[in-house]
Amino acid sequence: MIARWKTAELVELLNNNPAVALLGPRQVGKTTLALEIGEQRPSIYLDLESDSDRAKLAEPELYLAGHEDKLVVLDEVHRLPDLFQNLRGLIDRGRRKGLRSGRFLLLGSASMDLLKQSGESLAGRIAYLELAPIDGLEVEAGELNKLWVRGGFPDSLLAANDTVSQRWRIDFIRTYLERDIPLLGPRIPAETLRRFWTMLAHHQSGLLNAAEFARALGVDGKTVASYLDLMVDLLLVRRLEPWHSNAGKRLVKSPRVYVRDSGLLHSLLGLTTLDDVLGHPVAGASWEGFVIETLHAVMPEGAQANFYRTSAGAEIDLVVTLPRDRRWAIEIKRSLTPKVERGFHHACLDLEPDRRIVVYPGSEAYPLGNDIEVLPLRQLGEQLAGGRE
Repeated sequence: MIARWKTAELVELLNNNPAVALLGPRQVGKTTLALEIGEQRPSIYLDLESDSDRAKLAEPELYLAGHEDKLVVLDEVHRLPDLFQNLRGLIDRGRRKGLRSGRFLLLGSASMDLLKQSGESLAGRIAYLELAPIDGLEVEAGELNKLWVRGGFPDSLLAANDTVSQRWRIDFIRTYLERDIPLLGPRIPAETLRRFWTMLAHHQSGLLNAAEFARALGVDGKTVASYLDLMVDLLLVRRLEPWHSNAGKRLVKSPRVYVRDSGLLHSLLGLTTLDDVLGHPVAGASWEGFVIETLHAVMPEGAQANFYRTSAGAEIDLVVTLPRDRRWAIEIKRSLTPKVERGFHHACLDLEPDRRIVVYPGSEAYPLGNDIEVLPLRQLGEQLAGGRE
């Protein structure tokens, strides 16, 4: 089993909050992580997709009050949205008894209903933590290409070979479209959503053009926006917002859009092996999204990520603003001999970042000139996680 670095953060949140919601796509490893933590303290586990476990909660306050001395893990909690109101009462009564932390661990697939219900009923009582697929800092350096090709869902990454991994991802996509999304949110025809998801894959790292998607799907722009909101809320797609400032520059205002898991991206495009990916036009954009997801996973609390692009062609793939307004300009390259375009230099003159970094798939760090550092992904991720000056 691959150790997840979010484990320590989850334990800390449980030790300081009565309820914690661990959110992430299905099959990302939420249940495995929750059970691992449950082995370290008195706990009970309830799978709310199980009829027998749901039956135990026919009278939720009565049942859960009998386990107030344990961590109660509620898996697929969106299946019982009315439960949040009961949890609020149990938490408040527990606080009066001195039970102030480690009461409930809620696992959910980040549906809008889950966020809305918990936000309304458990405000001030719940902390949130996202568990993304396995990232580039959670595998050995020699496994990075395998992770990039197969993506970070454990069953896909650890499959016996690329073909088995691809089959798992195809089944995952089908199940999500036909079963999970209808359970989690609005009723959208599975084939329409598949076409939209595949279009996003072909458009990886591109600027969002809602009108173009709308024409291709035969719907209006508002419908496209609702589809995109759904995929973002389910943590399957990332919308990277552009950098905004008052510097008088004509900045691009549309977000960039990425299919978050590189393995799902490759499956949507029919790519199975490393050679398939490297031979496809999406390779550079896929690597860019993979790097962004890894860096997002390790950014310190309070950090913000954007991209920078002007109408004149100045461009930075990723601008990370750290606490105390420190700014890193990051250019993402797939080449082992990366070169920086003129647009990056112009953008750095505009932004005056504290660090200028090129991240690449190599293993050695070296200076490139003009105060630019070339760094391997792992080294950059470790520095970002530590918030290095």
